[in-house]
Order: sequence, then C-alpha cells, then structure tokens
Amino acid sequence: MSELTVADATDRIYESLRADNTDIDLHIANLKAALKHAGLKEATFDASRLSHNNRSGRKLMQAYFRQRGVTVKFEGV
Repeated sequence: MSELTVADATDRIYESLRADNTDIDLHIANLKAALKHAGLKEATFDASRLSHNNRSGRKLMQAYFRQRGVTVKFEGV
C-alpha cells in the first residue's frame, strides 16, 4: 500500500470531521506520517471547511491534534 500524501490525509480528516469524528485518531496518525514523509512540520487546514469554524472550535482542534503530535495552522481565518 502506498503512503498517503498530505493532501489526501487532510481530505480524510475533513471527511472524518463531517462524519462525527469517525476514525479521527487513525487519520491523524496517517497525517503525521504523511507530514514526516513530506518533510513538513505542520498541517494547514482551510477554516471554511470546518464544521465548527469559530475560535473555540479551531483551538480545540489544535489542542487535540497537538496531543497526537501534529501542529495545526488555519488559512482563511
């Protein structure tokens, strides 16, 4: 099985967020691996694609991902 790209892993996280966080930890782990493979240090998400696009929702997402070793930044904020 080939490794996911960062874009693919990010899309799967958007899908998981829309599906009430189904398998979110698995998708975060895949994103972490994709970031490492790509030599990147942080993931960038489009804030307009989040279901809870407010400061509180973004901070909660950042904290949850940070606990799992992924730094999150947002564009379009």
